[in-house]
Amino acid sequence: MPDLTPFEDVSHFFQDFEHTAWRLETQRGYASDLDSPNWPRFQHGETFGYNPDSAWHLNVREQTLQGKRFERVRLVDQPPTEGQRFLLASGLGNVEAGEDIRNLYRSDAERIGLPDYDFWLFDSRTVIKFVIDGEGTTLGVHVLEDAESVVRACQIRDAAWHHAVPTKEFETQVPSSV
Repeated sequence: MPDLTPFEDVSHFFQDFEHTAWRLETQRGYASDLDSPNWPRFQHGETFGYNPDSAWHLNVREQTLQGKRFERVRLVDQPPTEGQRFLLASGLGNVEAGEDIRNLYRSDAERIGLPDYDFWLFDSRTVIKFVIDGEGTTLGVHVLEDAESVVRACQIRDAAWHHAVPTKEFETQVPSSV
């Protein structure tokens, strides 16, 4: 496994990719979400739309207007954890910005053999595999470009995407999530 790289050192991929940026999110919660200014708002029952002041939303919109795709599949427990409910609520703004976010119950992900780690796959050629501790803190990432890692990530993407449900449709299955 290559050396651990700080996540900030790979942030250029989110502008430099040519066609697709695809993510698998497997965690039950992320420490970074607890630091979000939206966390207290979420706890008061708010949902979040597109925010032009958000650097993430602006970049997604800019990239998708160029014809690029931002996609992700999020694993969700039954019932969803608080962190997963936050992602469902905050994900609405990401979808409005141009991301295609889909959700898949963890039990279905396990049934089809999806892994329990997070990664980004850029242009079906570079895998950014997260190393996350037990508290949901990202410790760093591994940048993988070897054929075996990339092909495996593409297989995971295809299987997850095939079985996952678009966010707005998924919300009807989990009405108390937002």
